[in-house]
Amino acid sequence: MHDGAASRELIAENEALRARMADLIRQAERNHEIMCRHQAFDLEIVGASSFPQLVGTIFRTLPDISELDVVTLTLIDPDADIYTVMLKLGVDFEEFPNLMFSEAGDELGFDFSTGEPPRPQLGPFDRQRHAPMFPAACGEPRSVALVPLLRNKRLIGCLNLGSLDATRFAPEMGTDFIEHMASIIAICLENVISNEMLKYIGLTDALTGVYNRRYVDRRLLEEISRARRNESRLSVMYIDIDHFKQINDSVGHQGGDDVLREVASRIKAELRISDALARFGGEEFVVLLVDADGPSAAVVAGRIRAGVADTPVELAGGQAVPVTVSIGVATLGPDERSLPLETVAQQLLAQADAALYRAKQAGRNRVIACP
Repeated sequence: MHDGAASRELIAENEALRARMADLIRQAERNHEIMCRHQAFDLEIVGASSFPQLVGTIFRTLPDISELDVVTLTLIDPDADIYTVMLKLGVDFEEFPNLMFSEAGDELGFDFSTGEPPRPQLGPFDRQRHAPMFPAACGEPRSVALVPLLRNKRLIGCLNLGSLDATRFAPEMGTDFIEHMASIIAICLENVISNEMLKYIGLTDALTGVYNRRYVDRRLLEEISRARRNESRLSVMYIDIDHFKQINDSVGHQGGDDVLREVASRIKAELRISDALARFGGEEFVVLLVDADGPSAAVVAGRIRAGVADTPVELAGGQAVPVTVSIGVATLGPDERSLPLETVAQQLLAQADAALYRAKQAGRNRVIACP
């Protein structure tokens, strides 16, 4: 009997060891699978070539591979430079409701008083503290990890991870893995944002600070495509400063440059942030009016004409220079939606240019819309 009992105990112990070994193997396989998924994620974000591609990958992929219920991202943007440039480059922020911007890093609640880089904050969700990082539209988690995004000890943002499991993130948990992930995301964000800023600089006119022709040529194709998808309207304005050569001859090229800058500023003051203004060269400007039909565009053009003509441009030396503009307006028609984008873009600009020519012929300082 004794030998039989000992044998049964040995068999039970072996079965327990085999079960434990099977659990360890399953855990090892699971850890390997998680590691492979995160390595693939790292490669995907490192290869992201644009801001929307990068943040889209973070929001689309990270919740799945890390088994999270919500992921949000807060970027520090004191002067709204990042937001403004990305918007001007065509980023649709409505596609990224989990992306937020903060004016100052101290709003995120990290402690810099020790002189050391801040560590991730893990623990239960606290509505008063964490609501800004987890808006109601994203869903309310039960435990969270706020992971600082650091570059050269400088806080550039925060990766916010949320789980419906109250035990998922606890203060005593190790954070090496999520800190490593955050460091890669921070590098990718900084690189992509820097590249987008350089792209923006390459698409702007150095004298007036508005866009250049290269930008509008590209943006016009995008907006025509968007108008087709959404069945919305799109209008174009061609603007020319009247008798600009005479202005240059009378006040000199420096004065002429001042006039160009001021006219660009007055045009921009009448536009929405979704519209686009570009200097096409010399004294010519082009405006894209997004989701605007012909009558609406004509009203905006009238305000621009009056805004330039009603007040002379004051130069640095105190001289006041009367300035007027002529404007041609054209609107994307429904019969053009089946043509190639490039053809439609060329036709739309040509129609606005033809309307501008008629405005010049009719006496200048006026708006004419293409019928």
